[in-house]
Amino acid sequence: MVGTAVKKLYADIHREIGNFELNITIESEASRIGILGASGSGKSMTLRSIAGIEEVDSGLIRINDRVLFDSDKRINLKPQKRNVGYMFQNYALFPTMTVLKNVMAGMKGSADDNRIKAMEMLKRFRLDGYEDRLPGELSGGQQQRVALARIMVTEPELILLDEPFSALDGYLRDRMQVEMLEMLKDYPGQVIMVSHSRDELYRFSEELFVVRKGEILRHGETKAVFSDPVKIEVAKMTGCKNFSDVKILNERTIEATDWGITIELENKVPEWLGHIGYRAHYFEPVWGEREENCIRFDLVRVDDLPFEKNYYIKPEKTEFREDDLLCWFVQGEEQKRVEQKGLPDYLKLTEDNILLLE
Repeated sequence: MVGTAVKKLYADIHREIGNFELNITIESEASRIGILGASGSGKSMTLRSIAGIEEVDSGLIRINDRVLFDSDKRINLKPQKRNVGYMFQNYALFPTMTVLKNVMAGMKGSADDNRIKAMEMLKRFRLDGYEDRLPGELSGGQQQRVALARIMVTEPELILLDEPFSALDGYLRDRMQVEMLEMLKDYPGQVIMVSHSRDELYRFSEELFVVRKGEILRHGETKAVFSDPVKIEVAKMTGCKNFSDVKILNERTIEATDWGITIELENKVPEWLGHIGYRAHYFEPVWGEREENCIRFDLVRVDDLPFEKNYYIKPEKTEFREDDLLCWFVQGEEQKRVEQKGLPDYLKLTEDNILLLE
């Protein structure tokens, strides 16, 4: 493994392609970095730019004090000189080469030494016995392990993972997420993973960058981004289902205009507040009399899923659209309580779980 762990990545990347502009700046000392964004947001282009696969118009890319790209100084290291490992979405294995030869591809040193080192890496990734097989004879999970073994054997300073679980089914995806975290546990450098899956990045990353249309909307410690997304677009990408425009009535009272209710807060309402969000799992059911910060439980439909029930209720305003329905997702002990007591009369919003959004 690399002798000196990466302590800091700095990537200031600017690229214009047709009508799309990428203007991304990532500065991080975290070991595991996530980039969350929808398809076409520029997240994969960011990785390819760092790796040197994608052309960059201007900017600066640096790992510690080692400059990979500097448009001002006309520095632009070739991909093979950057010492950056890149896992493509389709793994990019050579189809006519055996697993062993795939792992040895790009290694420097004598053939005997490379073989020994590659076999050790295959054993570590539980691929010993598969060294003479072709990639087409492997499962998706096994192909992924070969691709990661090929990266790790070259001891890169930085590893880039481009939607590494997108080709896997649900069960295998969950298992491979756990396996990848285990396989990367002792890797001393930084790893960047891009994905459109909030769950994958919540599990994987220490620091998260949320990208939309080539720009960073929000970044910070991953749990902090989820708990305080700040922007409505970020709240949507991190899984929030319920939103309302807000009218500020006084310094501690707001009207959720899309829901038709008034909400009292203990904390002072920020002047910049434009919207609120509320995650579908956080409502508290209320039976009997209405309490503060409640919305009437006026059921429209129920989606009965294998491990939870999703309830959709009307807002309290007279006119509303399908998009205005509020979602309440219930599972486990909460669902048992609903089955025992019947549907609630109201759903309560707790202040700690109200997302204050620009």
